[in-house]
Amino acid sequence: MKITFLGTGTSTGIPTIGLENDSCLSDDVKDNRLRSSILIEINNKKFVVDCGPDFRQQMLNTKTTKVDAIFFSHEHSDHTAGLDDVRPLSFKHGKIPIYAHNRVIKNLKSRFDYLFAKKNNYPGSPHVFSIPIYEGKKFKIDDIVIEPITYMHHELQVYGFRINNFAYITDLKTINDSELKKLEGLDILILNALRHKEHYSHINLKQAIEFIRKLKPNKSYLTHIAPDMGLHRETQKKLPESIYLSYDGLEIIIKD
Repeated sequence: MKITFLGTGTSTGIPTIGLENDSCLSDDVKDNRLRSSILIEINNKKFVVDCGPDFRQQMLNTKTTKVDAIFFSHEHSDHTAGLDDVRPLSFKHGKIPIYAHNRVIKNLKSRFDYLFAKKNNYPGSPHVFSIPIYEGKKFKIDDIVIEPITYMHHELQVYGFRINNFAYITDLKTINDSELKKLEGLDILILNALRHKEHYSHINLKQAIEFIRKLKPNKSYLTHIAPDMGLHRETQKKLPESIYLSYDGLEIIIKD
């Protein structure tokens, strides 16, 4: 399995419009962060987790020309606003399935109604169809088993995803013990860590490190990073062994 970080930034991205701190002014490419998303390549399939407003650029950056499915963590715009940009992919390869909580599907059908229209569909619109994810129930694509992990982003339910010994968790604030147990025995964990200071809907860096120490994955990568986390090179120096600050374009190979 191969994981590519399509974006590692928070909802504003880095640089952030109108903000002139060190990370926004940095000339280090690792400090330039598109909105958070990953590409999963496994068994000749390509899955994207979240489809934010930078989706087009992310596909171009990675030369990705086919997506077999999109998994949505939740409905916030930094994770969904790029859905219209699946058009070239769907024109070439047919309808793209999107997997999400029923609440998220309802939200997307309201915002992108023309994508889901069964009749009189505008000829230039993308072609997608929805498949609901249910809490506590794994789902399969061919022989690939995906386990949803449910947790809270302030007062909003969010899904993370586990495939084999890999898990992707973003926009986490709190999680109950039964869901936390589903994250044991990981080789690779990707986890959000917004900044150094406390935040009402995201864990901060200290909390992310505590979370990782509790689960003990072999390696962990931090994502969904805000401008006030600071420079990549300086933050990385402060991290414990086997914990890494991710960056856009980073690729990870995970052995089964």
